[in-house]
Amino acid sequence: MMKKPIVITIAAVGGGGKTTAIELLNKQLGNTKALFFDDYDFEGPSDLVDWARRGGDYNEWKLTPFIRDVTMLLEEKESKPDYILLDYPFAKLNNEMNEFIDLTIFIDTPLDIAMSRRILRDYGHSSGDDIRKDMTAYLSGAREAYMMMIDKIKPNSDFVIDGALDKQVIVDQIKEIIIRKFT
Repeated sequence: MMKKPIVITIAAVGGGGKTTAIELLNKQLGNTKALFFDDYDFEGPSDLVDWARRGGDYNEWKLTPFIRDVTMLLEEKESKPDYILLDYPFAKLNNEMNEFIDLTIFIDTPLDIAMSRRILRDYGHSSGDDIRKDMTAYLSGAREAYMMMIDKIKPNSDFVIDGALDKQVIVDQIKEIIIRKFT
């Protein structure tokens, strides 16, 4: 009987380094598959600021397409991965996903570093007005959603990694956690 793939989620605020960490882990661990939350369209709260202010119930998100793809990877017969890496921001706070997750990691990136990364990543060819609009939205309530992640997701994760560290150091720490826990 083939061994079940280990499902590992990595969460962080936007710009926190989760996608970069998963891309590097995907190359370095071998026999992995990765899914990225932002590649999906989900049914969920239409106003994230309002959602955060109401307490941010992660079960309001219907993750059906994501769950379908996780299930397909778990059931693969021919090329079953050893690890399924999920760029997934909810840790174990969405009841539909809990049964699939073996390990949750939160990259705890200071908000100023995360914002700097987001600006560099998302606004390289944008006008100053676009950046000002995003900063206004951040100060007008989006920051609350970021803070909610730190307040809710971080303590509900199995491990917390310092997001101010170099990306390779972060990946090395995650690999060490995986090796310690699963080998």
